[in-house]
Amino acid sequence: MTTEIIKTDTLVVGAGQAGVAMSEHLSKLGVPHLVLERSRIAERWRTGRWDSLVANGPAWHDRFPGMEFDDVDPDGFAHKERVADYFEAYAKKFNAPIRTGVDVKSVVRNVGRPGFTVETSEGVIEAAHVVAATGPFQRPVIPPIAPKDERLLQIHSADYRNPQQLPAGAVLVVGAGSSGVQIADELQRSGKQVYLSVGAHDRPPRAYRNRDFCWWLGVLGEWDQAAMKPGREHVTIAVSGAHGGRTIDFRGLAHRGMTLVGVTESFSNGVVTFKQDLRDNLKRGDENYLALLDAADAYIERNGLDLPLEPEARETYPDPECVKNPLADLDLAAAGITSIIWATGFAVDYSWLKVAAFDDNGKPQHQRGVSSESGVYFLGLPWQSRRGSSFIWGVWHDAKYVADHIATQRKYLAYRDAEQREAALHNHAVDTVDA
Repeated sequence: MTTEIIKTDTLVVGAGQAGVAMSEHLSKLGVPHLVLERSRIAERWRTGRWDSLVANGPAWHDRFPGMEFDDVDPDGFAHKERVADYFEAYAKKFNAPIRTGVDVKSVVRNVGRPGFTVETSEGVIEAAHVVAATGPFQRPVIPPIAPKDERLLQIHSADYRNPQQLPAGAVLVVGAGSSGVQIADELQRSGKQVYLSVGAHDRPPRAYRNRDFCWWLGVLGEWDQAAMKPGREHVTIAVSGAHGGRTIDFRGLAHRGMTLVGVTESFSNGVVTFKQDLRDNLKRGDENYLALLDAADAYIERNGLDLPLEPEARETYPDPECVKNPLADLDLAAAGITSIIWATGFAVDYSWLKVAAFDDNGKPQHQRGVSSESGVYFLGLPWQSRRGSSFIWGVWHDAKYVADHIATQRKYLAYRDAEQREAALHNHAVDTVDA
């Protein structure tokens, strides 16, 4: 039995926020396309996050321009399930051609003819263009320093759901970006003793002078930064919408009983060693925090805005003992640590995309999502076009650029030279006479 090959102009792989945004723009431009998703629409929001997660940005900001959250306060933070429902409803708005439960196994360029052949779990598809909209959170990364100790439960933050899944005992959380610090805070609130390994980070205020930090980064032009500043490649951002949205304060967590330590360096014979960089990391986070306050104050004065003063935003907790005398090492058993949560980020995985669109390290080579391989596009990458690319609204704008590029290429490919046009006109004239 011969399986029919499906043909489409543009194949979009992934139906998360990037894939849905891509489909909307392609639909508006009249580009025939198909979106494939191995699970459900926005599946990562449903099952790839912990139970209590909410969006890191307020509802007025973390959305597409075409639809608001109708049941979330604009200044509130939508729960992860509500975010997933939002994308499902958004896709229905324009009848997005999404097929769920289809796994893309390989994409290869055709030889001697244009386009790509795509092998999927449901058969073969041929497409002129392919958009990889799978985002950056594809493969959880646990560093090789992780100890080989069966007495410890070790999981990545992608597999953490709630405190109840951990055994009795203390927890070491490695990584203090948004995920690590929120998980550590939740575990501490549940009654667990928590050790938090803090690396380099930015620490913006959740809100300042009656405006969320997302608003401040917008009016200050920070979202439109086109490239990361040198030396900031591995700096995470410590911000949270949990508990109604509060500024992350590491010293405050320590004064509540959490033990802060520096970057986790190594494990040996049940002992973990930490770099002596905790003070420096906290200091640089404080500098980032205060710099935004200063920039906001200057913007308010420059524009004559009537926003309330907030001197308490500059008040700080005194250094706790764990900062004054940071631990150099820790015996895990003696400290009662039975679990390690690795909030250490993700790596991309484009092993299915067998085209010349990657550098020697396997990272996409692209400009604003247009790859070095003609006909292949990327969407949903951090800093794809600007700092704001990591946010929901940023993905939507990046998708518009990519869709416009595809539409322009279609016009070029539809071009017929003068000889072809003359022949077409002649054939039309003959057909008219014959009729």
